[in-house]
Amino acid sequence: MPELRKHLDAYTGPDSTALVFTGQRGGVLRRGWSAAVAAIGLPGLHFHDLRHTGNTLAAQDGVSLADLKARMGHDSVRAAMIYQHAAVEADQKIANMLDQRMREARDDARGQG
Repeated sequence: MPELRKHLDAYTGPDSTALVFTGQRGGVLRRGWSAAVAAIGLPGLHFHDLRHTGNTLAAQDGVSLADLKARMGHDSVRAAMIYQHAAVEADQKIANMLDQRMREARDDARGQG
C-alpha cells in the first residue's frame, strides 16, 4: 500500500512500535482529539470509530474471523463478529462469485476452460 507507506514514513517514526496518532508533543494522543475532529468537520467521531471502520472494511473484503481476531487481539469469535456487518453489496458479491464459478465449471466440463 504505497500511499499508506508514504504517509507513515512522513508522519511516524521508523520503529515498528511508533505511534500513528500522536499528541502535540509527539506522545500518546490524550487531548486534542475533539479539536482535531471538529477541524475536519466530524465532531462526533470517536477514536474507536477508526478501529471499527478499519476492521469492518477488512471483514467486508473477506478477511477471515481468525485473522480479524488476531488483528484486534481478541480471543472470542463473538468479538470479531461485531465487524461482520451484513450488506446488500456482500450478497451481490457472493452471487457474482457463485455465478462465475458455475460458468467456469460448465466451461471446463465442455472442454472450453
